[in-house]
Amino acid sequence: MSHLVPVRRALVSVSDKTDLVPFVRALVACGVEIVSTGGTASVLTAAGISVRTIDQLTGFPEMLDGRVKTLHPKVHGGLLGRRNVDSHIAAMQAHGIEAIDLVCVNLYPFERTVRDEGVAEEHAIEQIDIGGPSMLRSAAKNFESVTVVTDPGQYDRVASELKTHDGSTTLELRRELAALTFARTAEYDTAIAAWMARRMLGHERFPPVLRHGFTRHLDLRYGENPHQLAAAYADPSANGPSVVNAALLHGKPLSYNNLLDAAAALELVQDLAETFPDSPSAAVLKHTNPCGCAVAGSLREAFELAYAGDPLAAYGGIVACNRIVDRATAESIVAGEKFLEVIVAEGFDADALELLTQRWKQVRLLAVGAIKSSTGHATSWRSIPGGMLVQDQDRLPVSLGGFKHVAGPAPKASALADAAMLTVVVKHLKSNAVCIGSVGTLWGAGAGQMDRVASCRIAIEKARQRLGQGVGCVTAASDAFFPFSDGPELLIDAGVRCLVHPGGSKRDQDTFDLCNARGVTCLTTGTRRFRH
Repeated sequence: MSHLVPVRRALVSVSDKTDLVPFVRALVACGVEIVSTGGTASVLTAAGISVRTIDQLTGFPEMLDGRVKTLHPKVHGGLLGRRNVDSHIAAMQAHGIEAIDLVCVNLYPFERTVRDEGVAEEHAIEQIDIGGPSMLRSAAKNFESVTVVTDPGQYDRVASELKTHDGSTTLELRRELAALTFARTAEYDTAIAAWMARRMLGHERFPPVLRHGFTRHLDLRYGENPHQLAAAYADPSANGPSVVNAALLHGKPLSYNNLLDAAAALELVQDLAETFPDSPSAAVLKHTNPCGCAVAGSLREAFELAYAGDPLAAYGGIVACNRIVDRATAESIVAGEKFLEVIVAEGFDADALELLTQRWKQVRLLAVGAIKSSTGHATSWRSIPGGMLVQDQDRLPVSLGGFKHVAGPAPKASALADAAMLTVVVKHLKSNAVCIGSVGTLWGAGAGQMDRVASCRIAIEKARQRLGQGVGCVTAASDAFFPFSDGPELLIDAGVRCLVHPGGSKRDQDTFDLCNARGVTCLTTGTRRFRH
């Protein structure tokens, strides 16, 4: 059998009609007969293209509100029949089955439909395509004879090949398209299975088999280090702000480390938006750890306070803002000798975009759209050799009224606000984590240490220039309880006047007694915030 196979008959049935008419006209120009269904046939007919309807091919009407159109032997026999097998040819002739040489099908938009969390189950079910995947799989299985097209992005290449080879396609192209087809149907089925599993979460949080379909979105130059290959995959069911699907408005392509840091920065300002919905916030991260963070009355002020938290660490860092960046904020960002890798925000005003792009040729500017609350159920996955760890994401919100006053003077409203802000920040630091700040601003943080006392010392050292300046009530937050009172004593000696931690140590009373003796407010949250 020749590797070149002529295309004489094509079945076209698409949900996404982007560039459909030009593609079908290119098929017709090569002498291809077009068979089509429902709305696709109507669009082609309206464009003046002669179409043979599917019921004319099968002799059976479309029925059940379009649920049954192509599930017929004259369709699947025409796709699956092997052109070089005599018995197949004889059977097709005996039953009046005409060969179909090309299938152009893209599926009902199930993934897009279920991104809307409020979608009705009945509507989602009707967006589960049955005939489409069936045709795609039949055509792809018989790639020796059939060309299968699943995406408008493939149209130009297929049309070009038909023109080059006098209306035929090569085996190389057909095999490549078949592989892409099986990947697409697997992705589609996985999205449906994942959605159905989520609908059942009330009685089974973690299913026996973990299924989720990700699509390759970006080929990255390398991973964490130059000798590691890497790529970024997108979750087709994701419906919130994401750095993977963000609009890259300026700058060179994102790296593996850029994406990790930018995702961590976005998650932090999302949480701050949940706790302080009326206040702009900004964060500066390095290696996924916050080195500066602030909540303020304007985005410009929030950025300036955040960047001033640790300018040394901020060099080469990632900035995230939970508002649209305006010109005033952009002026502060570009001032001085700053060097930033990525700026993530809801968006950028035209004036701000002009300033930022003029200041840096390579900085990546990511617009993620409206930053919505990150509360609600979601899972996080982490691969380990031989398997996968899956857990609920830590989306328990931090509120100003969620603290228990256990020692020392009663906190003022400003101290409670700082306690809430720093509790959000410490949640985003690698454990063991301790951070210090005041007046809505992070002053210093210690993270990723093997003991909490070391984290206290690092946080104090980072905050040392601010400590003792008499600005507000200095607060320190810890992501887990203090096993001994030695860490709290270091913090209090450095000038901390309010201590926030989950509590739960069998030696908590030692810390409470210390705070009472030193006149320091102690608050507990009851919630550990480890991040490994």
